Amino acid sequence: MATDLETRIKELEEKVQQLTDREAIRDLRYRYHEYVNEGKFAQIPTLFTDDGELDFAHLGKAKGPEELKRFFGALNEPRPEAGNRPRITWVKQFIHNHIVQVRGDRGEGFAYLEAKPIFNGEAFLVAARYDDEYVRQNGEWKFKKMSLTPYFMVPFKEGWAQEDRIKMRTH
Repeated sequence: MATDLETRIKELEEKVQQLTDREAIRDLRYRYHEYVNEGKFAQIPTLFTDDGELDFAHLGKAKGPEELKRFFGALNEPRPEAGNRPRITWVKQFIHNHIVQVRGDRGEGFAYLEAKPIFNGEAFLVAARYDDEYVRQNGEWKFKKMSLTPYFMVPFKEGWAQEDRIKMRTH
């Protein structure tokens, strides 16, 4: 009986740890979007490992803290050629269906994105998917890699109904 109880307790501890890890990873993704939505771009690199990387398709790539700082800093940096208006002056992102798999100190996941940015002075509608790799470092979950696959990014005034605007993902 004691062995059975010990086994059940161990199984429960493992399940609680996995649920705790999944929730911590979800909090990591939500913190990323909080920083984006609140314009706290300088804080985003702290969510990545030291060798963390991102691949945002046509928007660019970055690896390591310095490149990540430059990438996110450039989003709201004044640009003289645009009348000192930053590339992104306003953005709100909404995440859907965040799925997370955890295996010890590593994990992966994906989430769907709906975003409404003002990009180069124009309102856009965006739909995309984030694919992530996560690593636990010093007891804290971080992004090892974040990839963005855009489905569409279209000016609000044009919409996304045109067939050539929709990029279907084969996955």
